[in-house]
Amino acid sequence: MSDTAPYAARIAAAVEAEREAFVTFLQVLVRTPSLTGQEEAVQRIVAAEMERDGLEVDVWEPDPVDLAPYAEHVGAFATFAGRPNVVGTLRGAGGGRSLILNAHIDTVETGDATRWTHPPFSGDVVDGQLYGRGSLDMKGGLVTNLFALRALRRAGLATAGDVIVESVISEEDGGAGALATILRGYRADAAVITEPTGLQTVIAQGGSLVFRLHIEGLSAHAAVRDDGVSAIEKFALLHRALNEFEAERNRTLDHPLYAGIANKIPINIGTIQGGSWPSSVPEWLTAEGRAGLVPGENLAEFRAEFTAVIDRVAAADPWMREHPPRVEWFSGQFAPAEIAADHPLTETVRAAHETVTGAESPVIAVTYGADMRHFLMFGEMPCLMYGAGDVRWAHYTDEHIDIDELLTATRTIAHAIALWCGVVDQSE
Repeated sequence: MSDTAPYAARIAAAVEAEREAFVTFLQVLVRTPSLTGQEEAVQRIVAAEMERDGLEVDVWEPDPVDLAPYAEHVGAFATFAGRPNVVGTLRGAGGGRSLILNAHIDTVETGDATRWTHPPFSGDVVDGQLYGRGSLDMKGGLVTNLFALRALRRAGLATAGDVIVESVISEEDGGAGALATILRGYRADAAVITEPTGLQTVIAQGGSLVFRLHIEGLSAHAAVRDDGVSAIEKFALLHRALNEFEAERNRTLDHPLYAGIANKIPINIGTIQGGSWPSSVPEWLTAEGRAGLVPGENLAEFRAEFTAVIDRVAAADPWMREHPPRVEWFSGQFAPAEIAADHPLTETVRAAHETVTGAESPVIAVTYGADMRHFLMFGEMPCLMYGAGDVRWAHYTDEHIDIDELLTATRTIAHAIALWCGVVDQSE
């Protein structure tokens, strides 16, 4: 791994010179809504920006037929019409390793817009923070990747290896966009995803499965409630058991990177629907939730353990024994994944961060699922996550990201490109 310290001042100056353009472009992206399933408008903007930067641009709508064999991992889709992936490639001068820089362009819903201090698609900048849905998760990461390449060119440095910048759809519901790039043939010697990691180097991502519980009750008039069986009350028994299952898993699962995380495998109930009338005993309930896993766990084995908890509670209850709850697994299932702490890619990103900041980037694990798993599992490429921003603001009211931290991440990614791919100094 070559030393990029001699280029540090030039890269820093180049990034700072692009500050205004960086902020302006991120504002344009934030002001263009791109909820999952509605990514086309913003992707056209991204493609045009890549073309202006001289990248070879590939825009295509993934084929559901290609992704069908992977439905367990990304979900099932009838069409991706109006939902293009965008990939830009910068060809290297030759002799260097290749690198993929990945970011997803889709975002979650805004929630109640009236609760936002700044409108969710405003792109307002206040006290160095840029506000808006997607600013953190993860349009800021996409702009980091594009401007890291731009800064290298401005600094007079050309890459030896190819650099591929990906703006992918559908990460929030399973990662079909990232997997589609792999199936289309986009491979490299490594991949970095610029998710908001707070400038920490994430080498392990948790897994997650999305489930739906179907619970049967017996309807009766509320005036004779005891003649019925409340599906809500039966769910309360199951919910208590799932909380106990979560606690037991936290006590017994052993993974060194997750040792300091109090709840490393949370089981969360996100939605509940039940009953049809206030004065009737509810005869049905449907609850949807998400269960976490740590690297090393098997999806099928966890599903069996989860279902066994539900079955055990049902067997102990006279009503549920005769009317057993049903567990349904749906949407994309996020398998856990990790890369070695001493992998050359890990060392490269950490060295780049130290060159930029003078401090070490902590090596950590996260409890959420991400597209990282696709690169490791299906692309057989080393992959980690590194980027600006506090993930606690993702999916949250008043989502925002710190501009100075974004520029620090941009400098780090520029150095990581130079270290991994090699550079040719064109200023000499």
